[in-house]
Amino acid sequence: MTATPAPVRVPPGPDTPVIPAHRIAGGYTGPIARYAAAPAWPLIPMNANPGVTHSTIHWPTFPDPFREEMRLAAWTLLNGELPAVFLRERHPTWRSRQAPKALCQTIGTWCRLAVWLTDRGITTLSDCTTQVLSEYGRHLRDSGAVRITVHSVLSWLTRLWVFDQLSGRPSGVGRPPWETEGVDDYLPPATPGGENAAEAIAEQTMGPLLVWAIRTVEEFSDDILSAWAEHNRLHAQAAGNSATPASRAALRAFMDRIDADQLPIPTTQWLGRTTIAGAYIAAHSGASLSQVYSATRNHGWRQAALDRPGPCPLRVQVTGKLGGLPWRETVDYTEAGFLMRQLGTACFIVIVYLTGMRPGEAAGLRSGCCPDPEPNSTGRHLITSTVYKTARDEDGNHRSEGEVRDAPWVAIAPVVNAIRVLERMVPQGQLLFDHHAHDLRGTRAGTGSLTVHTLGTRVEDFITWANHEAAARGLAHEVIPPDPHGRIGTERFRRSLAWHIARRPGGLVALAIQYGHLRTFVATGYAARSRDGIHDLLDVETARATIDTVADLNAALEDGLGISGPAARRAIKAAATAPQYTGTVITARQARRILANPRLAVYDNPHTLLMCVYKRDKALCHRGLKDTPSLDQCVPACANIARTDQHATSLRRRATTLAQQAGHVPGPLGERLRDNAARLRDLADAHHRTHISLQDGTA
Repeated sequence: MTATPAPVRVPPGPDTPVIPAHRIAGGYTGPIARYAAAPAWPLIPMNANPGVTHSTIHWPTFPDPFREEMRLAAWTLLNGELPAVFLRERHPTWRSRQAPKALCQTIGTWCRLAVWLTDRGITTLSDCTTQVLSEYGRHLRDSGAVRITVHSVLSWLTRLWVFDQLSGRPSGVGRPPWETEGVDDYLPPATPGGENAAEAIAEQTMGPLLVWAIRTVEEFSDDILSAWAEHNRLHAQAAGNSATPASRAALRAFMDRIDADQLPIPTTQWLGRTTIAGAYIAAHSGASLSQVYSATRNHGWRQAALDRPGPCPLRVQVTGKLGGLPWRETVDYTEAGFLMRQLGTACFIVIVYLTGMRPGEAAGLRSGCCPDPEPNSTGRHLITSTVYKTARDEDGNHRSEGEVRDAPWVAIAPVVNAIRVLERMVPQGQLLFDHHAHDLRGTRAGTGSLTVHTLGTRVEDFITWANHEAAARGLAHEVIPPDPHGRIGTERFRRSLAWHIARRPGGLVALAIQYGHLRTFVATGYAARSRDGIHDLLDVETARATIDTVADLNAALEDGLGISGPAARRAIKAAATAPQYTGTVITARQARRILANPRLAVYDNPHTLLMCVYKRDKALCHRGLKDTPSLDQCVPACANIARTDQHATSLRRRATTLAQQAGHVPGPLGERLRDNAARLRDLADAHHRTHISLQDGTA
């Protein structure tokens, strides 16, 4: 039970009002302590989301003349709430209280306003009139920031005006002009934002990255986990060894054997320097750590180690394969922790990419979140998770501790495997990305998971490690090339999943069939719920793919392209609608409208060298049972098929390739390849005999 919060006084005057400290953003009931003296207010107790970076308000960054006025306004913001009468006139997205991250952003916006005012000789909020705020609003509009950012900043400045009026000592800041004149004159032109603005990860990058992530989870994980367990055993043994004459003698014998044969000395890298692997030597010799460091110094091993650096192999059997061969001869004591870091990152990549889960939601997963289905059942693996972004309390305010999502995620096999590996890394019931389990060199204070920012950094490190492994084994085709749009980060996985599902009927080579399953799972899992899911994002990507297809077709038809097939004229009519959509920003609502338009149901299928102009009652891929085609099950005799000159050229090119292959294989297989080549040429010939042009289609 939550105790009734104590009242908080704002110093320094006796006339300062007493205002109760309300619960802020999920569970925080304590007062803001040391209001006058603290140079910063940490917001850590206010945020229960385990995957976020906690923020701090740094008061020294505020100009001196405004600091105390802003402190009072910030205190009122933290402890108060917007009145219901004010909210009734606002958009439904306005809340009486803000989430912790938004609170810091709001107060940071006030700081930037104070700096701007100081630069203009204004030193008190009472002189920040409506006219001054109008100038500042135009300054924001012309600053180069995108529309959504400027709109948020203006709303945070509105909160300054409202909470100043709610304060016990109002400063008299002016009413923002956008409250009376409307906000449009203070906003730049609209641009796409949010998830839809993130670039999908390029196929040539995502394919190898996914291969390496799945390989690390499914092929290398047993070796890495065993090596880490052995590393910890040796480390504990070294720490527990006592200094005795017998242990000193054993250490001397260990060192003499190495010196007699001039063998490499077990070493490690510390702060960029080669140094003695003290714990490894202590564990294998039985000596104490102090004896090891003393003996190696007295006998000149520290210098000798620079000339004869050696490995620290663990007695762990390596079972993982890479290219049909063991991926390691042995796992080294000094790399066990590093490999554990790569394993955790690989699990993260597999989970977020193959579910569509937001990174913060993945960071909040706990051991036991994906139980096995009941024996002898046909049920799927489902992931119960906590959603943070849209979690609201009964008053509509953000709950930083999140809420259990009412539609579980569907997990395909690679995701289940990744979760099982993580469950071996953390205690039962703990966060799968608990920082105590994943920060192996030393953990930060407090509880929670690795932050989303940290996970983004580790994704880049994983790519570097995978490329090093590929280069060391001469696997040039396994290298992960740089993405044309820069860092992978974490937010782009979700958009990339939607892109690949919507635009690649067969998916990537690495998971060709899984994409077909995943598309079905996503559609089924979100049929009754689009809030906070990937369903809207998938709709947007599918609509974009549709518009791109009809736009490309329209441009080709304008250039005289020929088109054939039962659906050729319908394709021409669909292409004629392309100009009205070209260059527009597609929102989720617009995407649903586009997908519901039967005239725009045009899907290019590069794998089967045809175009589907979908009409449900004519479909043979699933006998007209669905509103969208199954592009991985195209039937050549379907009445929805159309082919262009480009498809015909590709048919001939593929026929030539098959004919060449036929000359290098045994008789029956060669005949089959030649028959397929002849069939493809017949399809290309039929296209050229029957194709029509744009003028023919419109006539």
